[in-house]
Amino acid sequence: MTADPRPPGALSRWLFDAIHRNHLVYNQCWEDPAVDRAALELGAGDHVFAITSAGCNVLDYALLGARVSAVDVNPRQNHLLDLKRAGIRALDFESFFALFGRGETAHAREIYAELRPALDEPSRSFWDREIRLFEPGGLRGCSFYHRGTSGFVARALCQWIRHGARLWSFVERLLEAGSLEQQLDIYYCDIRDRLLGERFLRLIGHPGVMSLLGVPDPQRQMIDGQPGGLSTFLRQCMDHVMSVGLLRENYFWSVYPNGCYSRETCPEYLKEPNFQRLKSGLVDNVRVHTCTVTEGLARLVEPATAFVLLDHMDWLAPHPHLLEEEWEALFRAAAPGARVIFRSGSTDERFLPLSVVKRLHFDRERARELHHRDRVGTYASFHIARLAAAV
Repeated sequence: MTADPRPPGALSRWLFDAIHRNHLVYNQCWEDPAVDRAALELGAGDHVFAITSAGCNVLDYALLGARVSAVDVNPRQNHLLDLKRAGIRALDFESFFALFGRGETAHAREIYAELRPALDEPSRSFWDREIRLFEPGGLRGCSFYHRGTSGFVARALCQWIRHGARLWSFVERLLEAGSLEQQLDIYYCDIRDRLLGERFLRLIGHPGVMSLLGVPDPQRQMIDGQPGGLSTFLRQCMDHVMSVGLLRENYFWSVYPNGCYSRETCPEYLKEPNFQRLKSGLVDNVRVHTCTVTEGLARLVEPATAFVLLDHMDWLAPHPHLLEEEWEALFRAAAPGARVIFRSGSTDERFLPLSVVKRLHFDRERARELHHRDRVGTYASFHIARLAAAV
């Protein structure tokens, strides 16, 4: 047998890069914007530099009156935000909600024809091919929120829960629970041990599945190196989600078994009054750039007062020189008093180069408090900092 010449982890890195370059990965943001709002205290005077992801949170910041520069190296994620911006400008609320609220409609192509002229050429070319993602699928419950690579995994998990683990009736009861006490009783008595077994969680933690979910190998390794490893971490995540609020009111998680949002349980941009506010002009506060974070920071013509870096620091953790380069670009692009937030698979910020940490003032107490309120629950830590030079 010939030895594999690639270094350990090379295959998983290649797989992640191939998926992330060529596919729509995130069909919704996987960070809680309510936590971001409380951490950053954004207002009309702010200029936010943010990573696009699915664009939900970028629109959330715009609702506060902030100007937003959204950057993503994956053009498909920016195409999704462009589709939302074009829909806000060109559609009535019902048509917009059919696409992004229900996630499927037999009239997807007709609706797309209305908003298509408002798209730029790269996004138009993409959605000319892929608007089918919003058309009803041949299988039950297949909507836009079961498309993209993360949606594919979510749908596969739903099918496993329904037909493999045979726990769907308990999931339905979770979604109907009227109190946190009732929800926790169903979860701990009927679901947790039967679903979150070691074999199942090892499958979820496989590098291939993690890549489809948009979790880079360095982050997976960070989590796996913690006491109990990835399996214990995933159980703790679900324990947190079940205890932080009612699942039926948590749009991050309920969208996957339901395949759609409801009018009440959805991101802020999908609520009709907020849609109208965006349509009246706030959507024009968003600018979108397809490039790396470092390149995007260098392109800013106006200093940023707030930076939303998602879990991006984890992606660069094995390369301290890239982290230093990116933070230097951030320091140059920052206005006095600028704030930074980021999430991580690490339990603290010590994976950052010391030269970076020394230039940041962390509000650890506030960050821990908000982290406990986070409805997503899939990160080991949340961080709030101000630039030391700006204090």
